[in-house]
Amino acid sequence: MADRILGIARWALAGVAILVAVVFLFQQRQGDIDVSYGGSPSVDYKEGDAGELSDHTVPTTEEMARQVQAEPVVRLPGATATWDRQWLREHVGTTGVRLLLAPPGLDKQERERVSAVAEDPAMADAPFELVTAVGTNVRGGPYTAEPDDLDGFQRQFAANDVTGLLAAVITGMRDGDDPPSPPGPTWREPSPAELDAVTADLERYRLHVADGATLSRVPDNVGNAFPDTEPMIVALPQQARDRPIPDYAPALAERFPDTPVVVLYGNYVDYAGAHRDQFYEVATAGVYGMLGARLSRFDYPQDNVLYAWLNKVTDIRYAGLFDRPLPYQPFDPLKVTLPALPFVFAGCVLGVIILSVTALRRRPSHGRPPTVRLAALSALSVEVSGLTTEASNPSLTRAISHLDAAREQEGSAAGRRAAHELLDKAEHELAETAQLIGRSDYEPRHYTAGWGV
Repeated sequence: MADRILGIARWALAGVAILVAVVFLFQQRQGDIDVSYGGSPSVDYKEGDAGELSDHTVPTTEEMARQVQAEPVVRLPGATATWDRQWLREHVGTTGVRLLLAPPGLDKQERERVSAVAEDPAMADAPFELVTAVGTNVRGGPYTAEPDDLDGFQRQFAANDVTGLLAAVITGMRDGDDPPSPPGPTWREPSPAELDAVTADLERYRLHVADGATLSRVPDNVGNAFPDTEPMIVALPQQARDRPIPDYAPALAERFPDTPVVVLYGNYVDYAGAHRDQFYEVATAGVYGMLGARLSRFDYPQDNVLYAWLNKVTDIRYAGLFDRPLPYQPFDPLKVTLPALPFVFAGCVLGVIILSVTALRRRPSHGRPPTVRLAALSALSVEVSGLTTEASNPSLTRAISHLDAAREQEGSAAGRRAAHELLDKAEHELAETAQLIGRSDYEPRHYTAGWGV
């Protein structure tokens, strides 16, 4: 019986080992692995692919240098930068400074022509310093200014106001102290007529695009940023610096409670709705802090700006804000168990080896003729025959029958295997007989030890 259990266990372990090996090998990928070094998976980007280039162009560097020498402020066609001239004169002073304003969305060669104006030989002995602005990207000498707070981003990207940036560059070129911050845009409540016009579109389409806005559609990632309630989106053109700006976001949030409201003023994104205090400033500062330099120089459509802002909101949401759980990821048992499969395989193989060795140790005579074993078990059956009782007689009778059958097997290899199988059965019956008569010394494993079996 024990040998049978050992055999079953051995085959079971062998089967498990084979199964584990098959599963592990099928999970390996040998032919589709790129092992080259230094090969980045990034996609080549060509300037203009995102629609950031405009149709505007600029004159030659020599022509722009002549214009700057002739005029204190040169505004090339398409230039968008505006500033508070009076505030700048009063707080910084513009004496000895000339401005060259170029349009946003210039290609690389055109931007290089604008940058080269300051290095033109005709400017070598000029009695002034030159500050250039490509779009709203302001530069003077080695200095480039960028806003560092939401008010600054708001002035730059909602109203093309570069007053603070000009002040920072000019004082930097003069090695002066930090200038004061210029006043931000003024806000007003939208009129009932303005609000009704926007509300009508939002109720029907959840989208309002005003004349002059460049938003063509709602980006596809809006559902990631706001999975519970689809936001209402209002796209407005760049606002005038010197006029109050209608503050649509809070007004629309009152009219549509529990609904996120996103308002674009040019390339600046405002928001009113749930969790504003938790994510708005972080998301907005993150977007303009990373992309502000490009947004200031190029003419990106509002689609790109809104897409980037929604991506940042999504990142913050998945980081655990909004008091929401992280998205559920189903348990993949294969990924968890796959690293352990080689060890399972090795354990199974080791188990098969141990069981096989145990079986051989238990039956060292199976490889030899069964004569000695037959004689030992026959002698044992004679000895216990005088001690048997009514309960033990059946097992002894079965043992003697197996011994007689084993004695009649021929001497071939097949006959020896059959004889050993019959002797295994006889040994099992004799072991049962010894237990029934209460004589452990007559158990076959003890009695036959001296026979070399």
